[in-house]
Amino acid sequence: MSHPTVTARRRKTWIASLISTIVTLPLAFFAFVLSVFLSVSCEACSEAENRHFAATFNPGSIVFRCGLVLAFVMMLASWVFTRSRPAAAILLAVAAPATVVLACALFSAIVDWP
Repeated sequence: MSHPTVTARRRKTWIASLISTIVTLPLAFFAFVLSVFLSVSCEACSEAENRHFAATFNPGSIVFRCGLVLAFVMMLASWVFTRSRPAAAILLAVAAPATVVLACALFSAIVDWP
């Protein structure tokens, strides 16, 4: 038989997943929109600079989008593990928005900005 505090804690695990969803989805959306607008940041560059920018922007964009997909998968997994593994659900709920921030940082580091 479960201890009452463990059962109560297990019931309240969904709050972490809810907060993660409320934070992760808008954060990922705005980061994605910003990355789309940043793709035109080298419009006034010369052709050689534009080629170099595109050569770094495309891999950076792929890494960024994979990071967003990973954050979305973590967010969904936090909902899946809410009942069966509450500690894992909380860890995944915290990691999802952190993954969006990490994906943005990696994107910014990979791209050679003009």
